Amino acid sequence: MPSRDRLAATFIALALVFGSALYLLYADYQRFLDGPLAGPADGLVLEVKPGMGVGDIARELQKRPGLSRPAPYLEAHVRLNGLASRLQAGEYAIGPRTTPRELIGQIASGRVIQHALSVVEGWTFKQLRQALASHPNIVQTLGEASDAEIMARLGRSGQHPEGRFFPDTYHFPTGTTDEAFLRRALAAMDRQLEAAWSRRAPDAPLDDAYQALILASIVEKETGLPEERPAIAGVFARRLRKGMLLQTDPTVIYGLGAAFDGNLRRRDLAADGPYNTYTRKGLPPTPIALPGAGALAAAVNPAPGDALYFVANGTGGHDFSATLAEHNQAVRRYLSRPKN
Repeated sequence: MPSRDRLAATFIALALVFGSALYLLYADYQRFLDGPLAGPADGLVLEVKPGMGVGDIARELQKRPGLSRPAPYLEAHVRLNGLASRLQAGEYAIGPRTTPRELIGQIASGRVIQHALSVVEGWTFKQLRQALASHPNIVQTLGEASDAEIMARLGRSGQHPEGRFFPDTYHFPTGTTDEAFLRRALAAMDRQLEAAWSRRAPDAPLDDAYQALILASIVEKETGLPEERPAIAGVFARRLRKGMLLQTDPTVIYGLGAAFDGNLRRRDLAADGPYNTYTRKGLPPTPIALPGAGALAAAVNPAPGDALYFVANGTGGHDFSATLAEHNQAVRRYLSRPKN
């Protein structure tokens, strides 16, 4: 009997030791999951590449200064919670207070870092392509493809690309392709143009939504003041109704392309071409820039009035005139202003 008692006591002691060890291990495990990874104060980026598992992620963390943590704990958390098959590739932000539990949650839900590219109102398609090509987080797939080839890849064979992409700030993960970005901006412009056209004024002198897009692009290039856009559109709308020449410099400049050196000359205004609205009536054949929502709204709902002319007033805006005599006076006032 005494030996049995000793055996039982030994068993109980071992069980207590084992239980205590398990408790301490579990407590350490929980502290690990909910304790900050203690990275640098400004945070860092963890890249999870396609095919990486939790073991790979743990080893990647251990390479980072200050982030060395028990890999078995991380693997246990992932497997106990059935997260192994949900880990997603991408870039993940590790802040100074990010915990392992939070990090795995980010990776399992795909909350990757979102990069940004702002497409500016008034850009040309050429400028948009340049911005895409220079963005470090966009994968280049279009290369030297022509504009026509790009539109064909986007399912718009035969369409001119100018004006077709909505200017906005777009957020996207690393690995987004230039083609995918353009598809998104193209779809956004489709929605914006459809919405604007559905709200057009009954007397808008436009045959279809594409003409609205063309006029909006001219309005976009003519003024940087949002409050002026309806008035600018009103001038062009009245000129279209009267069969007058639009006589807008931005269309001529667009037609000159690389030949424009920053100085628009009389000979440029006299040289006939599809985009010269000093020699040809009506709208040019395509948009000349990427118009924003404000310019689209102005094009389909131009401001009423009798102005047929406008000229820069030297303060960032324009003076509007109903007659050529008034316009000429406004031009003289502008020319007589002292130049800085």
